[in-house]
Amino acid sequence: MNTKKLSLLGLSVALLASTIATTSATAQQGILDGVDLSASCKIGFSQGTMNHPWRVAMVEGNQRWAEENLPNVELIVTDGQNDSGKQVADVESLMAQGIDVLMISPLTAQALTPIVQDVMDAGIPVVALDRKVNTDVTVYITAQNEPIAALAGQFFADELGEKGNIVQIEGTAGASAADERKRGFEQVITTYPEMKIIATQNADFLRENATKFMEDTLQRFGPGEIQGVYAHNDEMALGAIAAIEAAGRQDEIMVTGLDGQNNAIQAIKDGRLFATFTFPYVAPEGIQYAYKVCAEGGYDGNPEIILESNTIAASNVDEWLGKGF
Repeated sequence: MNTKKLSLLGLSVALLASTIATTSATAQQGILDGVDLSASCKIGFSQGTMNHPWRVAMVEGNQRWAEENLPNVELIVTDGQNDSGKQVADVESLMAQGIDVLMISPLTAQALTPIVQDVMDAGIPVVALDRKVNTDVTVYITAQNEPIAALAGQFFADELGEKGNIVQIEGTAGASAADERKRGFEQVITTYPEMKIIATQNADFLRENATKFMEDTLQRFGPGEIQGVYAHNDEMALGAIAAIEAAGRQDEIMVTGLDGQNNAIQAIKDGRLFATFTFPYVAPEGIQYAYKVCAEGGYDGNPEIILESNTIAASNVDEWLGKGF
């Protein structure tokens, strides 16, 4: 990869990221200011899958904060194991255990919407993390997928002189995060007539799936026919890089990721990854809002909390080493 290009691009990355940060609503500061931290609460946390380090960080970060700060909270965590049917059953089990609040990061919106509606109808507040469902919840906490994805699209356009062939590696089909990361990117790329997305496939946010897809794609498109790879997360970006390096084509193809995990940040430092965008793993904000709802007996604040994202590229990578997850 051309490290000079990375350094120059890093300047535009910083400027555009600053624009996003200053024009979007951000998470409220002092979430639990004035709230009694000794209240007794039983909080259920339904995680859609634990097959990814970002989701592990979400669970462990919220668990750790609760253990250190909320002495009378019982936090029950379930793992949907990347199976929507199991996650539905997990939520039913949590309801049967008499939870006061449900925290949920749904695997897919369509499959989890009915059970989340049941929880809300039963008078149990719901705090949704990262991904949406197609019904109202008490609080939804996320970062802005579409603007981040649009930023990535503009990076490719700027760096490639508004022309080139891009491969897109998508996340889980039906997940709101994957839909938004696809939509934001494509809205930018389609405005440039000489830029094309020549291959795209769901890889379920998994590294090994992305590697296989990229291997197949490199067979379909020879040297000089691919200029960039946009992956919906860092794990898939690293999987794509493995295939590209094995084919000896790393000097001709740029790769970006999304999430901000430590090995991706190191890959930027090493000149192997073009850029990544931090996507907060909603810890400790998840448990903080869930506890607030429980302790105060309701919630009348902003129903959608937007967490800030940062861009990491060659120009600022040294500031981020070791600060991911």
